[in-house]
Amino acid sequence: MSGWLSAAEWAVIALSLKVSLVAVLASLPLAYALAWLIARRRFPGRMLLDAAVHLPLVLPPVVTGWLLLLAFGRNGPIGHWLEQAFGVSLVFTWGGAALAAAVMALPLMVRAMRLSIEAVDRKLVEAARTLGASPLRAFATITLPLSLPGIAAGAMLGFARSLGEFGATITFAANIEGQTRTLPLAIYTGLQVPGSEGAVARLAIMAIVLSLGALMVSEWLVRRSGGSRAHVL
Repeated sequence: MSGWLSAAEWAVIALSLKVSLVAVLASLPLAYALAWLIARRRFPGRMLLDAAVHLPLVLPPVVTGWLLLLAFGRNGPIGHWLEQAFGVSLVFTWGGAALAAAVMALPLMVRAMRLSIEAVDRKLVEAARTLGASPLRAFATITLPLSLPGIAAGAMLGFARSLGEFGATITFAANIEGQTRTLPLAIYTGLQVPGSEGAVARLAIMAIVLSLGALMVSEWLVRRSGGSRAHVL
């Protein structure tokens, strides 16, 4: 395999894996918090929050990238604050690529986790509360453990989505070799260069293999989640 791919192609794959992994890990707590809030709480604006969370699924990715530029660019409110306070600039960096991937992956992660949380029988939580457990203890001992397969499935879906992210990434983080050129961007770049058909094919095969593997693991976790709940209940 090492001889099949060039050093530059391996660098693209390594960068893609790093960006996708960071995107998932960074957005995981937020995704679970949003999923729990939407699944377990009723409050004014709940439908609006749900719609906002899923907005990246229906917006053109370029629009999402443009919105990220407005917010996290050097002149944007968040980007300017980050640079002034911490000397951190996300635009046109691999961190920016991870942020774009995280935003695009968040809806899929929230949806998988929400379904897992909703499948946890509320009567189990109520029974624990009746026996004297605090809300936090009931959550930590019942809701969280029973929803773990859904969390893992959501993480794998987010990872697969991050691997395939293109539009928001190229808009917000650009297409810089060695810094922000992930698998989709490298494939796109190769398509613009005559004689790069072999490299494009190799990178496309790797993208298919990685994404398919993540989706298969996610599906296995979903099925296991259903079996585990049936066993517990």
